[in-house]
Amino acid sequence: MSRSTPLRGVHESLGATLTDFAGWQMPLRYGSESAEHNAVRTAAGLFDLSHMGEIFVVGPQAGEALDHALVGHLSVLAPGRARYTMIVNETGGILDDLIVYRLDEDQYMVVANASNYALVARELAERVRGYDAQVTDRSDEYALVAVQGPRSAEILAALTDADLDELKYYAIVAGIVAGAPALIARTGYTGEDGFELFVLNEHAVPLWNALAEAGRDAGLVPAGLSARDTLRLEAGMPLYGNELSAAITPFDAGLGRVVRFDKPGDFVGKAALERAAEYGTRRRLVGLVARGRRVPRHGYSVTREGAVVGEVTSGAPSQSLGRPIAMAYVDEGALEKGGLAVDIRGSQEPVDVVDLPFYRRSK
Repeated sequence: MSRSTPLRGVHESLGATLTDFAGWQMPLRYGSESAEHNAVRTAAGLFDLSHMGEIFVVGPQAGEALDHALVGHLSVLAPGRARYTMIVNETGGILDDLIVYRLDEDQYMVVANASNYALVARELAERVRGYDAQVTDRSDEYALVAVQGPRSAEILAALTDADLDELKYYAIVAGIVAGAPALIARTGYTGEDGFELFVLNEHAVPLWNALAEAGRDAGLVPAGLSARDTLRLEAGMPLYGNELSAAITPFDAGLGRVVRFDKPGDFVGKAALERAAEYGTRRRLVGLVARGRRVPRHGYSVTREGAVVGEVTSGAPSQSLGRPIAMAYVDEGALEKGGLAVDIRGSQEPVDVVDLPFYRRSK
């Protein structure tokens, strides 16, 4: 049976189309997904992300424990800052991509994807053994509401005592939002400026309603998973289960930069990732832009002269570019030769390879 977030009643009252996502009933869209997408690019969107996992690692050696458990160097992270990282298995395969926030000297919050947070919590509990640190999965206690878009700071500022001008990208601060204690993070999954607000479940509905009211005249709209997916695709951000999996290393995904071999000590998957870094990868994750109007979709074959040379991981019409876009893993040899197409129901539709991301917001 699918689970529901504390905001399900709000979504139903707004006429949202609900769908099962990673075992949760989540809003797919409230009306037009293109309108929701464009609102985030031009004004602001309001998202329910309460299906995500919040795992706390606490103790005098919490940082060192995370250095061992994850690929990043978390012990050097300053309190109040965040870092994108990954947890891998012994063969270097990605179990999940994560954002780790250092809340204070001895306390970290690991935010994991909905489909993986139970696994991540178990793995962390196992990997911190021998360190003076404790792992607590508090996912069932927390709701997560995000406001994303160029007017998000203006909207949130009216409801909080936190100094948002001083809150940098990939930083977090404790504050009061709409009368409720919250962890306020300047992070997101849309390619726009924005904030993710962690509150206890009982504060989720009042917080959502306050943000909706504060943003009404600024063009804020509720946005569902469909818009979130096209926004993150334009921003070149990977989705676990599409671009990332246990069969893929960070180097395959073009994210080798998150692996810190220079940190002290060993970490899970280090030897395998050293080999991946040394020998390179057979396929590389790239961006594709269709020359025609047909949309490359997840699972479609990438071809060259009729031979399969890759596979699309995500694809959609791009509202910002006005053309269909996709991400795909493609053989290095085929990338060097060019002349790629995507097999769309038997038709070889030509595509151009482009650097990611497809879209960058203006500063």
